[in-house]
Amino acid sequence: MTLPDAPHSEPLSGPLVWQARDLNESDWRYVIDDTCLAEIDAAVAELRKAPVPAQDLSADDFDMPACRALMARVKEGLADGCGFALVDRLPIDRLSKDEATTIYWLMSQMVCRPVAQKLDGTLIYDVHDTGQKALAGSGVRPDKTNIDLTFHNDNSYNNPMPDFVGLLCLRPAKSGGVSRVMSFETAYNALLERNPDVLGRLYAPFVFDRQREHPEGDAETITAPVFENAGGLQARLGIHQVRNGYEMIGTPMDDETRGALAALEDVFADDTLQFRFTMEAGQFQYVNNKVIGHSRTEFEDFDEPDARRHLVRIWMRAEGDKAYSG
Repeated sequence: MTLPDAPHSEPLSGPLVWQARDLNESDWRYVIDDTCLAEIDAAVAELRKAPVPAQDLSADDFDMPACRALMARVKEGLADGCGFALVDRLPIDRLSKDEATTIYWLMSQMVCRPVAQKLDGTLIYDVHDTGQKALAGSGVRPDKTNIDLTFHNDNSYNNPMPDFVGLLCLRPAKSGGVSRVMSFETAYNALLERNPDVLGRLYAPFVFDRQREHPEGDAETITAPVFENAGGLQARLGIHQVRNGYEMIGTPMDDETRGALAALEDVFADDTLQFRFTMEAGQFQYVNNKVIGHSRTEFEDFDEPDARRHLVRIWMRAEGDKAYSG
């Protein structure tokens, strides 16, 4: 029997142990069919007559049985399948940005309860390049830049982490911005085969930059392990925030810490272990946040502000308070 917070000595198995070659389109792609589209059109028509801000709306306010059945299958795939989903797609050509966001908000509630993504209570979060730099202690999140984002969990740098993360694509980039997903169980097995000596370090605490999302007077960093055994392997990973965390406390990483991160990055660079797709306008993706790492490649944007890449993110969590601190 594996002891809590100790490395697994044998390879993991099950639906979360997958490589790109193992996946069929039916494992991860969920189509919004004509019946669901008709329900969406009816909801939008109702909202055009009596507009209400998205975050004030509940999915229970609308009769959308086909969409509910679709999102129940999405949730099943997130919890018991490959751990990620691409929903294809909203009729973005006949919806405004706010209307598309509202429908995505309603359908996400059919998966799990949305929660705040910032201390100020932000529930619906815009992902786009602001031109800022995600420097140590700046509070600028990497999702506000166009840089390559390595595999990570959302809110790895604070508690609690969301159970599920959703992203709606309103506009893709001019080029790049390719989505990547990888199962942490697959990554674990690769480490066990290639570099098992680093696993013990990954179960010990690392320092994370809290991205200035903490009450005034609180510490600017937290410490937590990358891997833990909690009814199965779960991960807490943000290499960007870890590097910034050590810079912020003024303590260089020791050789063991650097080696563990390097081994992770080596696994993350293996294209055979990850699945890639480019989101198109109207599509949205979900990941089971504690077991699937997600990332995106660097992107080049359009010059025109109204054409620039724009995604909308929702965090979902089944338990605790809806506030950022849970």
